[in-house]
Amino acid sequence: MTSSITSGIGKPAGTALVLSGGNALGAYHGGVHEEMEARGIRPDWVAGTSVGAITAAILAGNRPEHRLERLRQYWEEAAQASFWPIPKDDAWLREFYSAAHIANALAFGRPGIYRHRFPGALSALPWLPNDVAFYDQTPLRRTLERLIDFDLLNRAETRFSFVCIDVETGEEVLFDTSRDRIHARHLLAAVALMPAFQPIEVDGRLLCDAGLGNNLPVDRVLEVPPEQDMVCFASDLHSMRGHRPKRLNAAFQRTEDLVFSGQGRRNIAGLRREYALRERYEPRGSKVTLVHVIYDAPELELAGKLFDFSPGSIRDRWAAGRRQMARALDILARRPEPEGRFSYFAVAPDPVEKASQRR
Repeated sequence: MTSSITSGIGKPAGTALVLSGGNALGAYHGGVHEEMEARGIRPDWVAGTSVGAITAAILAGNRPEHRLERLRQYWEEAAQASFWPIPKDDAWLREFYSAAHIANALAFGRPGIYRHRFPGALSALPWLPNDVAFYDQTPLRRTLERLIDFDLLNRAETRFSFVCIDVETGEEVLFDTSRDRIHARHLLAAVALMPAFQPIEVDGRLLCDAGLGNNLPVDRVLEVPPEQDMVCFASDLHSMRGHRPKRLNAAFQRTEDLVFSGQGRRNIAGLRREYALRERYEPRGSKVTLVHVIYDAPELELAGKLFDFSPGSIRDRWAAGRRQMARALDILARRPEPEGRFSYFAVAPDPVEKASQRR
């Protein structure tokens, strides 16, 4: 049964959850869901890009009582075995720990998610056949078929949407269980971030990860005003705000965050303009509250964080998602009823939390 939210809206509202892409950073979404579930909030509509699409599919493709268990199973299988304990207080050791796991994930793949393909990167050599990707995602297909009930998913009891990009035309392609039947192959296309992963052909179109164009697809959920008031939670794995880089690794990481987070910022700015215009002509229409929770990566994260499947990093990201969603829900409960048709607020780590991450 789906729970309704009234806080900050004034009357029962529909709920949506939009999840961004970010590969190994996606453990953050697990904590976001856990906190929502703990408070009895079950979205009517889940949507996402890349690992956000995978997370949303696991939620929509399982009964509510099994969702958290399946998400934990996904990330426990994704996590790499460690031969030493997680460093706690030494920043240098923690960076070395993460770097070792990133190197391992790039060199040997992740069972249940991806493996090396041949010739893959070796195709750059002149005497080997051509290839278009480094890794093969066949293991992920088996994982998805095990963790997701596709019959339940396609009944759309919880609506599920995700986006891909057409490799040839550059167009955004939306899949939605309100009109499409989704299979594991569609989800492989959702996470086919070139050139790491091979684009997937679906219905005659060659598709890849929409993180290249729309990493936080809130526009796809809110482009048509809902019939009733709605609270839309957006879980974002990249932050627009960051520190001045003092070394090359930090410069790479900051570039990555700016590229991916800028897409969500443009979508939100566009929605603000659209709803302001609608309000001029339909002031009594349905209201939307957009709650934006953001994973603001600690300085100890490395440029290869998208491939950091270390148990420590997965644990910390999951915990960060739960903390920040708890803060967001507390703020939402205290907010007065919005005056206009579109209300927005963002939640990122507070200064005390950021200081603890630097230690």
